[in-house]
Amino acid sequence: MTSVPLKRTYKRLPVWIVEDHHDVVCHIYRAIASRHLPLKNIKMVHLDSHPDLLIPVNMPADTVFDKEKLFSELSIENWIMPMVYAGHVSSVAWLHPYWAQQIKEGEHRMVVGRDASTTTIRVTSTDNYFLSDGLYVCEEQLENSKPLRLNVVKVNPVKAGLKSVTDTDRYFTKRHRTESHEAGEASCSRATGTLQPAEGSDIKEEQGSSKTGLRHGDNEEEEEGSITYVIKRISTFLSETEPYILDIDLDFFTCKNPFKELYTQEEYSILKELYNFRGPSLNTNEEELDECVYRRVRQLEDLEAAFADLLEDDGEETVTRWASNPGMASLAQLVSSLKARNSCPDYEMVHQAGLTCDSAELPHHISTDEEIDRLISAVQLLLKALPTPTLVTMSRSSLDEYCPVEQVDSVQSRVLAVLECLYGALDINKDYENSSTDTLDWQPQAS
Repeated sequence: MTSVPLKRTYKRLPVWIVEDHHDVVCHIYRAIASRHLPLKNIKMVHLDSHPDLLIPVNMPADTVFDKEKLFSELSIENWIMPMVYAGHVSSVAWLHPYWAQQIKEGEHRMVVGRDASTTTIRVTSTDNYFLSDGLYVCEEQLENSKPLRLNVVKVNPVKAGLKSVTDTDRYFTKRHRTESHEAGEASCSRATGTLQPAEGSDIKEEQGSSKTGLRHGDNEEEEEGSITYVIKRISTFLSETEPYILDIDLDFFTCKNPFKELYTQEEYSILKELYNFRGPSLNTNEEELDECVYRRVRQLEDLEAAFADLLEDDGEETVTRWASNPGMASLAQLVSSLKARNSCPDYEMVHQAGLTCDSAELPHHISTDEEIDRLISAVQLLLKALPTPTLVTMSRSSLDEYCPVEQVDSVQSRVLAVLECLYGALDINKDYENSSTDTLDWQPQAS
């Protein structure tokens, strides 16, 4: 009988900072390989303006068991679900700012598996986020299925006047505190100042405690997005002893839709018309869902083919031929506008922009410094009430401008100061400064 290897612990909490979000996967795999994270059923707390829960549309499902091929297939919007299908991740809490609402608030239960007909990864969720990418299939059609528990939780900035959380012992019990918490708090006031609850703040005087240790008034209304609301939601998701990944995209604090700067308002409106997703009715059945997905897949394939043709020849004949297709009449107007500004438009980029225009636009909210501070304070209050993560991954998302390049360094410094305040000395690895990543000689195993 072979013994199960004991879980290892890091001397200092590792923080891996990457530029493109999908590059965190190799560091998660390294932590699995070194037994700091378990092989299966990892939980993730994911702070981001984007869910990142799409799936590489045409990638064979078994690609997840060859890490080098997998890494080459991933991109910023689709790096989590392959880890779910591989069995590594089973629960995700997507914590989003108020301006990001791509998936309905609440708890979602779904199954991720291999589509028996296409051998690609698909999902059973009927949320428009998945339907609009043609990713839904019924559970009976899936093989090697894995359950996913997804919690979608809005996080509001703390109210004006609440600047930091160095004296949160009056609001939180000490049962979540660790030696690293104690070590870090010595420098917390130097990094972020001292908390002074503002009048009307959603942090109340100490009148009892919740399961997570947050103390709040018995009659306090748990407003959606408030610290009390968020901690109550996360307390059903995490236990005090389970390892978990804390994942932070810096565009959680301030976020751009970079395509809005690439195209005029008229061009963007045409893209939204061309790529518009028509979802199923509220009381839909399986046949209607299948028809919805079939219709959407055909629509996206036609648009991809059209822009691929235009890349080769965007003459009048080609434009007229594609514009005669149902729903594509405005293509001619779009091409004319694009060519008026640039004789050789990047039609591949135009298609990528269009793919972001379905039932909801990409989030766009460039925060002021004061709002960033209030969001960081909210995150600090939240993390204060949670167990210490096993691993922190962080994405800058600045080269593609989802996080404004003029703000990213400041946001990163402030977030790292908060983490150091809470967890003590960190093992900070700025992977974005060094593209070489060693993920150990280990492959994900089919299960």
